[in-house]
Amino acid sequence: LLQRLGRKDVDGATETINLLLGNFKVIYFDGWNGFGASSVLRSIAAMLPSRRTPPEQVFDKKILIDCSKWKNKRGVQRAIAKELQLDRSIMAILDEQDEDDDFWGRDESSRCEIDSVSQVIDRTLRDIKLMMIFLNGSDDEVDVGPMGIPLPRYGDNRVIWTFSGSYMSMHHNQSKVASKLRSTEFFFYCSIEELTSSQFRGLLHQQAGSIVARNPCRLDIDQTIIADCCLYELFLHYNFHTVTKFDWVSHASNYWICDGIIQWERARDISNALHLEINWKCDASLLDHVLKMFMEHSESPFLAIKDDDLYEEGPYRWISVTSRDAEVHGMKAIPAEASSFFLAFEISNPPRALPGEFFDYCSKLGVLTLYCCAFNFASPSFLKCHGLRFLGLDHCTDDKTIGGENHAVWLCLSSLWVLDLRYTDWNEILSKEMLNLMKNIRELNIEGVRGWQYTTDLQGRLPNLQRLRIIKPTCQWETSEDVDNSSTDKKSMEILDLSGNCDMKILPPSLWKATSLRLLVLDGCDGLESIGRLPPSLESFSFNGYGPASQWTETAELPSKQFRPSSRTDNKDVRISKISLAGCTQLENLYLCGLPNLVELDLSGTSIKILDFETMVVQIPRLKRLFLIGCKHLRAITFSHESVPDLELLCVDTRAGIVCPLRPSISKNKPTRLQVHGVVVDARLTHSLSNLIFNYRQGGVHFNIHVTSSPMYDGIIQFEATNKDMIGPSDQESLQLIPTGRYSDVLGMVGVVPMQAFPQPPTTKFDRHVEIADGSFYVERELGEALGQLMGNHAESLHVHDILVRAIMPKYSSWVLRWCCVERCPKVDTVFPGNSFEFTALETFWVSDLMMARSILSKGSRFNGYGEIGSFKSLQHLQLRSCPSLQFVLPVWVSSFPSLVTLHIIHCGNLSHVFVLDEEYPEEITTLGVLFPKLTTIDLHDLPKLENICEVKMVAPALESIKIRGCWSLRRLPSVGAHGNGKKKPAIEIEKDVWDALEWDARHRPVHFEAPVHSRYYKEKLPRVSVLR
Repeated sequence: LLQRLGRKDVDGATETINLLLGNFKVIYFDGWNGFGASSVLRSIAAMLPSRRTPPEQVFDKKILIDCSKWKNKRGVQRAIAKELQLDRSIMAILDEQDEDDDFWGRDESSRCEIDSVSQVIDRTLRDIKLMMIFLNGSDDEVDVGPMGIPLPRYGDNRVIWTFSGSYMSMHHNQSKVASKLRSTEFFFYCSIEELTSSQFRGLLHQQAGSIVARNPCRLDIDQTIIADCCLYELFLHYNFHTVTKFDWVSHASNYWICDGIIQWERARDISNALHLEINWKCDASLLDHVLKMFMEHSESPFLAIKDDDLYEEGPYRWISVTSRDAEVHGMKAIPAEASSFFLAFEISNPPRALPGEFFDYCSKLGVLTLYCCAFNFASPSFLKCHGLRFLGLDHCTDDKTIGGENHAVWLCLSSLWVLDLRYTDWNEILSKEMLNLMKNIRELNIEGVRGWQYTTDLQGRLPNLQRLRIIKPTCQWETSEDVDNSSTDKKSMEILDLSGNCDMKILPPSLWKATSLRLLVLDGCDGLESIGRLPPSLESFSFNGYGPASQWTETAELPSKQFRPSSRTDNKDVRISKISLAGCTQLENLYLCGLPNLVELDLSGTSIKILDFETMVVQIPRLKRLFLIGCKHLRAITFSHESVPDLELLCVDTRAGIVCPLRPSISKNKPTRLQVHGVVVDARLTHSLSNLIFNYRQGGVHFNIHVTSSPMYDGIIQFEATNKDMIGPSDQESLQLIPTGRYSDVLGMVGVVPMQAFPQPPTTKFDRHVEIADGSFYVERELGEALGQLMGNHAESLHVHDILVRAIMPKYSSWVLRWCCVERCPKVDTVFPGNSFEFTALETFWVSDLMMARSILSKGSRFNGYGEIGSFKSLQHLQLRSCPSLQFVLPVWVSSFPSLVTLHIIHCGNLSHVFVLDEEYPEEITTLGVLFPKLTTIDLHDLPKLENICEVKMVAPALESIKIRGCWSLRRLPSVGAHGNGKKKPAIEIEKDVWDALEWDARHRPVHFEAPVHSRYYKEKLPRVSVLR
């Protein structure tokens, strides 16, 4: 139901909506042609019931959900939870899911509500009568039911809502809005054309209150001032920029200050905040009606003249004139009350001159903007405006025929805050003498008339300069002065825009001394070959190879997407090959585009959260090296192989405070393969790394990924191992002495020998290596996600240590690991889950200090319709140490371990068998045993419960050495068979008591071994002192 109502103020509309609550459950209010609706809805939210209030208008709870600044549906749910003051744990769920989505690289606009939060909201609101007032900043109707709001159609609840986006809009087409509504029962609106100027001013004042309500901390100023700012920008939209083809509206935040509307110490912060809130989007006919309605009122603060209008005198503060002739619609002089004046002549030849006495009474003029005007540059008539703060000149020319004072006094320059010159070649005002007068200038914009070299003239001048733009020079400029120190004294400069300076080959080296710089724009600077050493304060950086944006921003933000060129008409080559923003610790926003020769990008030490190769870094086809070292805030790198087809090296390190003076070199032996080197604190970042690795299409990717926060790891510097650091297979037997422990001195008193030597863990990192260590986050969860896939399906070497997780290896993986090292993980129960298989590549397995592990690989079923699957056919070295809860090591489901060479196990007090039968196995194993054809060395120490090495017969014909100590329960050795023809028998070291207790049979006899060597250092009497401490 669509209905127009004749209400003319907020109170009247509020009353009408309350009356409708008894008949309709979901109501949409479109305001006055789209304007003022949010003020009405806020008024409804603030109303308190009285004794006379009808029951249908009384609610147990009202909630106002302001999502004018639209993000996504989850943002609505967050606002609901915040309004209901739900427990912090609920907000934590929302925060964590947002973080997860960041790491997954999910687009922010697509993020939906969370079911568990919806359930809590539903329980909170289920038994109460609710009114929800919703300011919807999206372009479509939002169903709040899935967010936990009890649906109005099933009870007495009510929803009142409106579209309330980032624009302050006025539109004619209500039917277009109505077409977006699906579950709304009643749509009503009011007509802005029926309002008087005072009524519209009242609405504007109420709308200013809505802006304050959205920003209570930033905009603690009078609503009347905000209303004036809104009206001022609406006035700017009326006619001026339609003639000049330039958006002077973008200067609104400057005008508010220079006109005197905003005057406090925080004027700049307040104007910047308002600039984000006040954005008009109006149908031309409605805008025309509203502005004319105001100007017909005797107390109108502004006057806008165009076409055939005639000037009528009045106390106007803001005046805009578009004129075809020099008569300026009969205006002889600017009124004395005027604080802002805009004049645009239509283009003519010769340009039209300003009337001679035009500025005689302008004592209050703070803003002056002229377009296509002619005046005497040596003595302009507006020098009489001593309070001038903003001077904007666009396509103005010098007319020496106009008379002026021979010795003009340029006092207005001392009060000037903003000077904006566009295609106005006025040498006098840009001279050093005039610059010396501009003591208070905050912003200098020069377009089309000077090059970047002009910065040398600014050295030692303009001490308060905050924003500098020297863009789009129409010819090359030369200077005899040194440009190296041009930024040395610019300590207050926040914005620097040098777009379109094609002849600039290097940035001024002193730029890093501009310690307040927040935004640097170099769009269209084709001649630059490299960029580096920028100040740490930099927050935003833009380099668009397609040229400068058509409009700039007043705040330290990147140019808007709609103003950026996406192609170029010339064939100029963009030379830039290297960009280093390393050390820019505040950098969050980045835009690089159309840079075909860019080879290296260094973003080390920046605050970038998501590096998106679809929106932030685009069309850089030759990028080879990308560095993100010390980027502690990094959550995602979203790119495809197509976006970086030539990428050869990616280095990521998210530890705080990490710097990398040395860069990993690209392997000369493998120049066509991608090398990924990463140290990540949060395991969720492996989503980005794994996506790149999985989707790389030019063959194998070499990667070295370390998940830790420990500053001790310096692998980011050493990418390629040197020859002397390499440890090959022959080094597997190198020994490392194990510490003797807390009671070694007491044991020495009774003659016990030191602990056995134990092999070092493997140190050779293969081309695909993963290491997980202490200080890492979300490891256990990510083992079932990207990290697990990386480990299970791609890693060739794996080192896991010093982490508190119950499981290490992911499930259902097809292992390509060649060596695996696991140590000091006290909570691990089983290293490999029971359903793991395909261990065909594993060569070395080294385990130490797993306090709770009961097995290395759990029992399971590893047979399918084709028989057994997977095996340890490549396993050469099995080495375990200090796993006191270990009951067995590996289940046996194959008849042979064909490659095992060494078996070394010490200090596993609960171990009863090394190898046990799996849940399913070939029947012949029970009679023939398990064959170990290459096993040469067995070293077992301090395994008091070990009964047998293998639960069934163990056949090791190549055994050369066996050392056993402290294995008091051992009953059987491997079968080695008889050694004839002078073949050496296996040597054995074993305690005499254990040797005497061994079991033998006809094919397994003591004579198959060398005479045993018995230790002299066991079972000695302990000293008669306490050894407890």
